[in-house]
Amino acid sequence: MKKLLFAMLVIVVVIGAATIAYAADGGAVGERTNVMSLIGKSGKIGIFILLLSFVGLALIIEHAVTIRRDKLLPQYFIVELEDLFENEEYEEALKLCEEEDNLLSRVLASGLAKVDMGYDTMEEAMGESAEESAMTLHHKISYVSLISAIAPMLGLLGTVVGMVIAFEDLQALGAAANAADLAGGISMALMTTVMGLIVAIPMMAAYHFFRNKVMRLDMEAGVIAGDLMRRFKPAQKAAS
Repeated sequence: MKKLLFAMLVIVVVIGAATIAYAADGGAVGERTNVMSLIGKSGKIGIFILLLSFVGLALIIEHAVTIRRDKLLPQYFIVELEDLFENEEYEEALKLCEEEDNLLSRVLASGLAKVDMGYDTMEEAMGESAEESAMTLHHKISYVSLISAIAPMLGLLGTVVGMVIAFEDLQALGAAANAADLAGGISMALMTTVMGLIVAIPMMAAYHFFRNKVMRLDMEAGVIAGDLMRRFKPAQKAAS
């Protein structure tokens, strides 16, 4: 939990520091530039990037709440299962797995449901269930990765659009054009690039954090399930 809080703090600090730094350096002479005015200069593309950042932050908070060991591999559930297995109360263990909804319960339920079909069938069923559960979790966190990929592309799009606007203004004004006349398009070009990177970098970090966590929990669930179900494995016959 402490690692998760630290990771979220780092993400907030990166976003805040980058935004504040840009706002501090982006003011025009005689005019105080704030974050909202900078976002306003980024146009519709910048607003869309900002909305993406809100979506990404909501996903990170949701993942922080749901992708945790006490949610996917609750300790009380493991202890209760171990007691049932020690007492060979396998029907009760299956009933408990069907009542609970977590990573370990789904894997064990698929194996216990085929206890009459032999260990190999149980092992295959548990493997398929574990793979399906892992795929579901990876799919769930993939949207954070998607945002980290889309945000800089939108920033690049804003850069191109901003430069097109600046050159159109230059063409329309001709020799009478000055720096102030081109500032709108150039500001849009630079601001969308900055916003895209500010969103993408912490989102990419968050995705890799949750991906590693999912892989670790999935591996741990496999080890626990394997230890519990090992008692169903036929004993090896001694060589004659």
